[in-house]
Amino acid sequence: MADESQKPKPRVAEPQRRQGVIRFEMPEDTLGTTHPARVLWEVVGMLELSALLRGVKAVDGTVGRKTLSPRMKLTLWLYAISTGVGSAREIARLVGSDDAYRWIVGDLEVGPHTLSAFRVDHGAALDELMTDLLASLMHKGVLSLDLVAQDGIRIRAAATAPSFRRYESLLACREQAALHLKAVLAQADDPEITAAQQAAREAGARDFWRRVEEAISTVAELQKTRKPSDKPARASTTDAEARVMKMADGGFRPAYNIRMATAGSPLGGPRTIVGVQVTNLGSDMGSITPMLDEIHRRTGQLPETLLADANHAAHGCVRAATEAGVEVLIAVPERTRQGGAQADDDAAIVAWRERMETEEAKKLYRARASLCELMNAHLRTHHGIDHVLVRGLAKVTCVALLAAITSNLLQHAATLLG
Repeated sequence: MADESQKPKPRVAEPQRRQGVIRFEMPEDTLGTTHPARVLWEVVGMLELSALLRGVKAVDGTVGRKTLSPRMKLTLWLYAISTGVGSAREIARLVGSDDAYRWIVGDLEVGPHTLSAFRVDHGAALDELMTDLLASLMHKGVLSLDLVAQDGIRIRAAATAPSFRRYESLLACREQAALHLKAVLAQADDPEITAAQQAAREAGARDFWRRVEEAISTVAELQKTRKPSDKPARASTTDAEARVMKMADGGFRPAYNIRMATAGSPLGGPRTIVGVQVTNLGSDMGSITPMLDEIHRRTGQLPETLLADANHAAHGCVRAATEAGVEVLIAVPERTRQGGAQADDDAAIVAWRERMETEEAKKLYRARASLCELMNAHLRTHHGIDHVLVRGLAKVTCVALLAAITSNLLQHAATLLG
């Protein structure tokens, strides 16, 4: 038997991490021709993006740093939303690790602050982009308003329940905010604090003071509409425009109500979001008329038939829609079926009730779930719109518009590129 110690020692290749390497790669070849990031890049390139460059000071013939491509930033956000990412910091992290994000950015560099600013600073431009996209789809004959369904989804706001305070508590917060700002300003000459740190501390103190003032103004306005028997109004020192709403699970949390109108066929096929509204009202009652105005503003037309659940059954909206030539198929509330307080002898209301009893209306009404409820579910589960990280109606509207544009582009990419 041979001595084990006399056997040759195995030669093993161990990883060496201190050895420098040079790699050659072609970013263009990292994604397939049908990858969603590449498709979105091509589709966005067909849109008119000049509105996203309004106010840019870096123009030909002047000094200054070039402006980052709006096509790149928009595609980055659209692709992120399509994968369920809604955080600018997460996008910036993925740019350094994910091939698709790196492909979109190319040789440019983009940080979370730039991405955050792009998302919320172009509300008017995103609104125009949404309208232009719908116009393109109508021009190609792939968007029909024969059947439109409307619904609202309550999205968790970037605020906590304890941040909601009454007027007296807010006055105490104002004093604390003023004292804090005064203390921060008094430390401006502290040699142990750098200029950048001091600037950040002052900005934070001023921002808190501003949010407290906004909350005080909000409570003062809300209290004007309260009855003496009602509970005192409250507002959040984090997001003064958020409201506590009843959520889908029955709980009450700070939220926004994102209402969307979706056009499509009851037989299936692409769904197109044709109306977007963001409100801090927890109820959808009375929202039919504003949504019809929204659809007409964007498309120049009104739906032939509008579907909605019983939470939208305001008689004034039914009358207005009927006068405008829109057939409304809205579920009749149970209390109205039983001759409750909402009974009305108006011809339009009577016709609506009788229409909802017909088999034809009941059959067509079944398409509501496959239109608006399916779209809302996609926005929550696939596009990351189950909560918002921004504050205020204007900024939340930007988030909703980006989600709607993403959905419409993905639904109609083949048509737009064909």
